[in-house]
Amino acid sequence: MIVVAGESLIDLVPQQPGDPLGPLAPRPGGGPYNTAVALGRLGARAAFCSRVSTDGFGEALLGGLRAAGVDTSLVQRGPEPTTLAVASLGADGSAGYGFYADGTADRLFELPPQLPPTVSALALGTCSLVLEPGASAYEALLRRESGRGVLTLLDPNVRPGLIPDAAAYRTRFRSWLPYVSLLKLSEEDAAWLGGTVEEWLAAGPQAVVLTRGGAGLTVWTRDGDEVSVSGERVEVVDTIGAGDTVNAALLHRLHPFAPRTALTSANWPEVLRYAARAAALTCTKEGAQPPTAADLSPPGVSPWGA
Repeated sequence: MIVVAGESLIDLVPQQPGDPLGPLAPRPGGGPYNTAVALGRLGARAAFCSRVSTDGFGEALLGGLRAAGVDTSLVQRGPEPTTLAVASLGADGSAGYGFYADGTADRLFELPPQLPPTVSALALGTCSLVLEPGASAYEALLRRESGRGVLTLLDPNVRPGLIPDAAAYRTRFRSWLPYVSLLKLSEEDAAWLGGTVEEWLAAGPQAVVLTRGGAGLTVWTRDGDEVSVSGERVEVVDTIGAGDTVNAALLHRLHPFAPRTALTSANWPEVLRYAARAAALTCTKEGAQPPTAADLSPPGVSPWGA
């Protein structure tokens, strides 16, 4: 089983880009939430580990997980409100966010008992590793599960507006790397965090995947391999959830291997092509709507987009 730990929230997506007073449509979101839903849609056995509000938005978020086939037994509940993220869309479909997160449910996540023995992969990232007191609980979960041999994926998915002390966050980020198996970053994340692929690999991860938007993806491994694939050309509606879909696609393709050999046994060109196609399809729809397994492999078409 793959566990995704982190926040769920409601994205308020503008229906008339460029009009700050235009109508906003609520959409389920949050990087970890989107990753969990994407895993379920791809057919993976996945569970979500978080704290979700008992308000109407929280019920809708849980409904989205269950509809995707995601196990919600690890979800904590609380009466605090659901986090809201107000999206702003650029002319190219890229998204920026303003967050309303004070006193919200996902910030009050508590470290759960040891995850079930069937768990072989854990994914974390985004706001959940920034906002206290939950951030410390998620960090403790990462350290503990890594210590018992679980494959761990970290997607920082940096939101600078939520980070009051950039230098302290960069130091904390580096402290996570010894417990990370697979580090996935966007080009924007990498530039903001600083450092090099070589430095990150030396600190702990077995592999680093860098997403380059429409230009594709590149992986570097500790064994010295470097593999790149191009992105798929699609008509972009928006990019919301594309990076989260990459997380899910990577884990879905790597998961059949044992945790300690997944990143060295992977057929990286196929894994990256699969992730690039999944992300491209996400960009063709409004909001975070990851593809299903059937979307990626329609009759007579290679799942690798060849």
